[in-house]
Amino acid sequence: MSERGNLHIRGRVPTGPDPDADIRDELWVVDGRITFERPRGPLETTTVEGWVLPGLVDAHCHVGLDAHGAVDEATSEKQALTDRDAGALLIRDAGSPADTRWIDDREDLPRIIRAGRHIARTRRYIRNYAHEIEPGDLVAYVRREARRGDGWVKLVGDWIDRERGDLAPCWPRAEVAAAIAAAHEEGARVTAHCFAEDSLRDLVEAGIDCVEHATGLTGETIPLFAERGVAIVPTLVNIATFPRLAAGGEAKFPRWADHLRRLHERRYDTVRAAYDAGIPVFAGTDAGGSLAHGLVAGEVAELVAAGIPAPAAVSAATWAARAWLGRPGLEEGAPADLVVYGEDPRADVRVLAAPRRVVLRGRVVR
Repeated sequence: MSERGNLHIRGRVPTGPDPDADIRDELWVVDGRITFERPRGPLETTTVEGWVLPGLVDAHCHVGLDAHGAVDEATSEKQALTDRDAGALLIRDAGSPADTRWIDDREDLPRIIRAGRHIARTRRYIRNYAHEIEPGDLVAYVRREARRGDGWVKLVGDWIDRERGDLAPCWPRAEVAAAIAAAHEEGARVTAHCFAEDSLRDLVEAGIDCVEHATGLTGETIPLFAERGVAIVPTLVNIATFPRLAAGGEAKFPRWADHLRRLHERRYDTVRAAYDAGIPVFAGTDAGGSLAHGLVAGEVAELVAAGIPAPAAVSAATWAARAWLGRPGLEEGAPADLVVYGEDPRADVRVLAAPRRVVLRGRVVR
């Protein structure tokens, strides 16, 4: 870990995602914070040059989790360092059974906003991941995780129903409405894992704040999401695995496999329609579980492939995402969490895959 020092960052510092936004020529980092005013008096600084963005945001990530459940601290550290070196300095951890609070004491690791542990229906999610409960216990568990998390709770909204052989909602509408109300009373927002179509209307009308994946959005539910301001985190780098998952489960669950393939085939159209309707869209990778960490640049590229303009896709992982999560960007006095690139990522998002420098809490960590 590098020592904190004073930095002079010279080059291009956009004030926002829009290509027409004002661009400053430089900023300074003094005592770990951003300033746009040249410090007075002699000041020993290290100069860094390039295009500057706020530290990237992975809005759906799982530090402390692998395909089998919770991992040890050494593995969690490796996951967090991989995300950091890819430029992801703010992570919304969308559910983990591991206790990663120790990361908060490490100045060289990303900042994490936790949703506590997943809450799922009994035998309706990945083994060792979630609290697996029945609807009558949902409110109590939501209150518990709201108090343990950092302002978020994560529900599993749908999963495969083995009797139906296909994706199906996990919760009755009345119970999920009561649970979301309880989370809001506790000061937490609620998000839900949802692949399919059937659970979305009930969740939105119950007051949910966000939906993960949201591959089941249709012409009927997109206007409802837009009207209520419900955000989505499409995790397109994860949805890319649907054909492989379908092939692996087709012999046992052919309806489910066919459903996954159809959701995958229309994924880009779904995301672009959501964006065009005004639904807030944020970048998240679903790293952890079976997916590698450090994929945030790839997720932004997938948003562009879906038809979202490059500046908006970059904002979905920087300015807009930070505002949504209540964290500052490149502002006077803000903590110096930023990434420096050789070219403007708003013009070509592929640049995000090659950060020139990563600065976290005022330290050059990469």
